[in-house]
Amino acid sequence: MNEIIGMDITELEGVMQLIGEPKYRAKQLFSWFHNKLIWDYNQMSNLSIGLRKKLVSSYEIAPIKMADKLVSSIDSTTKYLFELEDGNIIESVLMKYKHGNSVCISTQVGCRMGCKFCASTIDGLVRNLTVAEMLAQVYSIALDTKERVSNVVLMGSGEPLERLDITTKFIKLINMEEGQNIGTRHITVSTCGLVNSILELAQLKLQITLAISLHAACDDRRKQIMPIAKKYNIAQVLDACNVYTDITSRRVSFEYALIQNNNDSLEDAHALGRLLKGMLCHVNLIPVNTVNESRFICTTDEGIRKFYEVLKSYNIETTVRRTLGQDIDAACGQLRRRYLLEAKDRGEC
Repeated sequence: MNEIIGMDITELEGVMQLIGEPKYRAKQLFSWFHNKLIWDYNQMSNLSIGLRKKLVSSYEIAPIKMADKLVSSIDSTTKYLFELEDGNIIESVLMKYKHGNSVCISTQVGCRMGCKFCASTIDGLVRNLTVAEMLAQVYSIALDTKERVSNVVLMGSGEPLERLDITTKFIKLINMEEGQNIGTRHITVSTCGLVNSILELAQLKLQITLAISLHAACDDRRKQIMPIAKKYNIAQVLDACNVYTDITSRRVSFEYALIQNNNDSLEDAHALGRLLKGMLCHVNLIPVNTVNESRFICTTDEGIRKFYEVLKSYNIETTVRRTLGQDIDAACGQLRRRYLLEAKDRGEC
């Protein structure tokens, strides 16, 4: 997909200058791409025929294609599989809440982080997504539902902070008033804890929600399920989070996937409480999804309740994530992996 979609208005003005067109055309083109969500030059009625021909010949656009769509019969959560121009497959999720529609997007094809409970990382990283491919997931779902997307979560396949430049460009464009105008406070970026990138992100002073995949309260346990812990220990991650909150005045959300007989004991809960007590933070307890290739199973409802109560006793704001889409391959990367395995069986890849 040509990265003209991933250009801001200033960059589009440069394109107009390059092809001998007036600068004001850039705002018109940006509006078609990001407000009207039209990626077909021939439908851009306020652009001259000559300009449209120039754009078609020099800046061809190949929109992503919907390869599959599964709607949960339980809660209307919808999983989308999109095929990219090079044939790679990515997945996105639409979640409907009273406060609006949230879309969780992928930032990479696959993932290199190796978290043991995640299906996205089983086959490793294929490549990074472009800004346009990230935007296309949000826009395609908005067009499919004919409803506005009010919240965006970068928590699908991939590590968003591995290419901070791409992620921040995506945030800039999705936030622009001339486009979808999704407020930065309605955007969540999740990371497994890339300390240097967290510190760099802090300096940008964006008002996004930063979510840290923590999943353990001690380094030894965390190393068993998250290889990134061998590079950055918990103390380093928390130090970076404190810098982030000091600079941005935004609380950090800690993701904690509860795994039975692994990280879900009352001792684990107290250790987490002592670790985070006094921080500007929130803990999101996640009943771990079942992944065929993983031995992990979810903590019992009673175990989740007790873990929650321990954290509340430390005055840590805590929620339990509502389980969504259990009948449609809920785990991150699971639907994509099943699709690819079935395609391989059919001899398609």
